[in-house]
Amino acid sequence: MREFETGATRDNDKDKLDYDGFLCPFVLERYAEYLHKHRTQADGKMRASDNWKKGIPIKVYMKSKWRHFMRTWGLLYLKWQPEELEESLCAELFNTMGMLHEVLKGKQ
Repeated sequence: MREFETGATRDNDKDKLDYDGFLCPFVLERYAEYLHKHRTQADGKMRASDNWKKGIPIKVYMKSKWRHFMRTWGLLYLKWQPEELEESLCAELFNTMGMLHEVLKGKQ
């Protein structure tokens, strides 16, 4: 039990997930900007922000993840611009999160 100077009490938080500690708002914001930028499809139509949750095969994510990883790796050896590297890292993150989403869906 925790007791605060005000007299308020709360249970112990040692076994609770610490989203504030685990996640970075700047990274999440940059990732959301990346996703929003890529919502426009080749035909000019705007896809829903949660379109990816409908399901994309893991093999498709994996192939894309490799392409973006190779781009990230290459950028580290070139005179890369921060924006290019950020885009590539966000693309990797999208594919990783999509794969994990599919894996977790399969466990349910």
